[in-house]
Amino acid sequence: MGYSTELKNHQNEQHKFRVRLVFLVLAVIAAFSALAGRFYFLQIFRYDYYQTLAENNRISIVPITPNRGLISDRNGIILAHNFFVYTLEITPSKTDDLQDTIDELGRLVEISPTDLKRFKKLRSQSHTFESIPIRTHLNEYEAAKFAVNRFRFPGVELKSRLFRHYPYGTLGTHAIGYISRINENDLKQLKENSQLSNYKGTEHIGKAGVEQAYEEQLHGITGFQQVEIDADGRAVRVLSSASPTSGNNIVLSMDAKLQEIAEHEFAGRRGALVAIQPKTGEVLAMASMPSFDANLFVDGIDYDNWNLLNNSLDKPLINRSLKGIYPPGSTFKPFVALAGLESGKRQPPFAISDPGYFMLPNSRHRYRDWKPSGHGAVDMRKAITVSCDTFFYGLAMELGIDRLTDFVRHFGFGEKTNIDIQGELSGLLPTPGWKKRRFKQPWYMGETVIVGIGQGYTLVTPMQLARATAMLANSGKSIRPHLVNAIVNSKTNQVSLLPHEIADQLNLSANNLEIVKLGMMDVTQPGGTAAAIGANAGYLIAAKTGTAQVVGIKQNEKYNEKLINERHRDHAWFISYAPADDPKIAVAVIVENGSHGGSTAGPIARKVMDYYLLGKVPVDPAAAAVPEVTIPNAPEVEEEPHD
Repeated sequence: MGYSTELKNHQNEQHKFRVRLVFLVLAVIAAFSALAGRFYFLQIFRYDYYQTLAENNRISIVPITPNRGLISDRNGIILAHNFFVYTLEITPSKTDDLQDTIDELGRLVEISPTDLKRFKKLRSQSHTFESIPIRTHLNEYEAAKFAVNRFRFPGVELKSRLFRHYPYGTLGTHAIGYISRINENDLKQLKENSQLSNYKGTEHIGKAGVEQAYEEQLHGITGFQQVEIDADGRAVRVLSSASPTSGNNIVLSMDAKLQEIAEHEFAGRRGALVAIQPKTGEVLAMASMPSFDANLFVDGIDYDNWNLLNNSLDKPLINRSLKGIYPPGSTFKPFVALAGLESGKRQPPFAISDPGYFMLPNSRHRYRDWKPSGHGAVDMRKAITVSCDTFFYGLAMELGIDRLTDFVRHFGFGEKTNIDIQGELSGLLPTPGWKKRRFKQPWYMGETVIVGIGQGYTLVTPMQLARATAMLANSGKSIRPHLVNAIVNSKTNQVSLLPHEIADQLNLSANNLEIVKLGMMDVTQPGGTAAAIGANAGYLIAAKTGTAQVVGIKQNEKYNEKLINERHRDHAWFISYAPADDPKIAVAVIVENGSHGGSTAGPIARKVMDYYLLGKVPVDPAAAAVPEVTIPNAPEVEEEPHD
């Protein structure tokens, strides 16, 4: 049996080893070369980028929210201001057990169900790393109590926040507006307007009224601090800072006391009032009733209050001055009268004999006058004074709908007034073309007839009617209505007055204007539909009463408000300006379902004019009532005036 021994080839083994070693060395060199190349790339080419990232890890930019500008009335009364309050805030991402944290906090300071509802709502709208208020308006004792126990509540901070406050609550809310928390739509709008960077750290924004329309002026410019932070995210030192610039202050044309009187005189009734200076367009008062407390919205309204306001039959959230659209009723007649005079259709001494109704040719339908027995001989001046429906039925028919609407459109009917806040509706001035587009139906002559007395499809807002009245008082010159008189620079205190913009100028015959104005002055004199409003006034009042139907009355039926549901009764209108010989104020008032303009809306306008012109302040509702006086040997006063 033989044995064989395999001898190793040392030379071959060494060769293989050297080859492997070479490959290994090359691999190491390649790896180190790649690493060195990467280092070179990062250090040289990407230095700025990573230097910025490193600095951002070390340095935090903290925005400093500017103070929001103040809002005051024309006399310096502050209507919106700011104050600091303590708030308890939770950052959900920094708490191990959110519910347990809230429960423990509730044992330390009071947290109401309303606080919890607001917190849940805000949490659903926020990121987990944002701090969310769980309790606001802590007093000093509560703040100190939490400060002592702060170590027990990771993720909970005591902060001092600037809060908006409306000291008069419901006063002028629809005009002033309010602020509330910024939502996704607001962020989108800010981004589109390239303003997002200026709202870093800001949680609130104007949502309505002047607060919304003048947001850019009121907000100011956000400041910042560059703060060095440690590994635990705690501030070590401030590296640099830029102070914020406070928002500018806004001075309104509104008179707060006049506004208060206007709102008080509605005495719980629904409606609106607008008072304007005819020569300047300044809005002296803009009431929408009922109102609501703007403070409810500042930090996010809770569900119960929102449900109460939003579902109320009285619709307090609607700005009736700008968004309430109603048939103008007989307040439309002075403008129809001017159309008739300017067109030559009703030049003096033209007069009619009023039988108490009007009939179209070849028709048996009677368009009734509010006074069944008629007004006898009626010329243009008397037609306005006693609000003769029959006179204006015939005038509208002769003018025709196109000529009528073309003329009254110059007074702003059917279009927005372009007041300096948002949300205004344009009302409706109907035409055959509009009806064809809207209903696919032709226009009927009977529809023209009722447009003559402000009924049918015609719709106006109180602001439109106030502007038209001011334009009439101003002899055809229309000044764009505005709520803001001036902007005060927060840094220099320089006052910038806003210009008065002329919106239109009608070249009206002085004689024709005089006839209409005299008719309106007679409205508040014995024999007119609002004689009680002019009694013992101490100044001349030009006015027109109006009644706007809410539900139709059949041909052979008679209106009886006692048998009609309160919300189906006629609306009461009253327009006026005074002093009639030198107008300083024009007023439009509507009382929803108030029935008669002279007895319901008129007294409200009288209180407003008394205060503005004479400084008279109503003592109480009973004392403030307009006295109804009987003047011996006076001309006959219309009984139970419908207009």
